[in-house]
Formats: sequence, C-alpha cells, structure tokens
Amino acid sequence: MRVVAAALRNARGEILIADRPAGTHLAGRWEFPGGKVAAGESDEQALARELHEELGIRIGGARHVMTLQHAYPDRLVELALFEVAEFAGVPRGRDGQRLKWVPLSALDAEDILEADRPFIEALQRRAARSG
Repeated sequence: MRVVAAALRNARGEILIADRPAGTHLAGRWEFPGGKVAAGESDEQALARELHEELGIRIGGARHVMTLQHAYPDRLVELALFEVAEFAGVPRGRDGQRLKWVPLSALDAEDILEADRPFIEALQRRAARSG
C-alpha cells in the first residue's frame, strides 16, 4: 500500500498533525495528514486530493522530503512525505479528526505513529541545514 503524507507548515513555521479518528487503525494516535494513493494517481495528485478531502484545503505545491517503508503487524506501507508551505483555506478535520499545530522542535514529544517518526527527524535536519 502506498500512502502520501504532508508536513503542512503555517506562517509561524508550525507543522499540522491530525489524530486518527475512533474506529480506524491506531485510533487516537497522531500522524501527518494524508492518505492512500489511488490507482492511476501520482503522489502529488493523491496528496492534493487527500488534503482537500480531509482538511478542506487546496495546496499550492509540495516538495518531496523522503519515502520509507514501515511494517505494521498486519500490513506493509510505503510512505512518502511532502512539505507543503503554501495552501488556500483553513484546515479543519472533515472526518472528525482533531488537528493541532506543533512547533517542529516539539513534534518528537507528540504521540505520533512510529511510521511517521523518521519524518520528524528528516524535517528537523532540513530545518537545521537551512536555518
């Protein structure tokens, strides 16, 4: 299964994370928003579609950060993270998920899915290089 995720950045440089709604796999844990890539979609198309469906926003572009594989007990997932700094609209949890903006330096203190943890390190390394 291929999944895309977004490190959505606001004007203060904070990153948006979403909790997994009740009734879903790993409910209550936090993750980078995104979702499954459908047949025939590019990663970028899937990211734009998922962020519109889940958050009600339109993205202005996305930069690939990294791709990794993560093995859950019941599935193998290939995850691609994109950094999104430009978007239109105000993100809101259209599927009932809670959202919160977190400073990049504090992301590792959140209860984020193990599959997304390497993304935090990659984003922090990128920030240190450019900052």
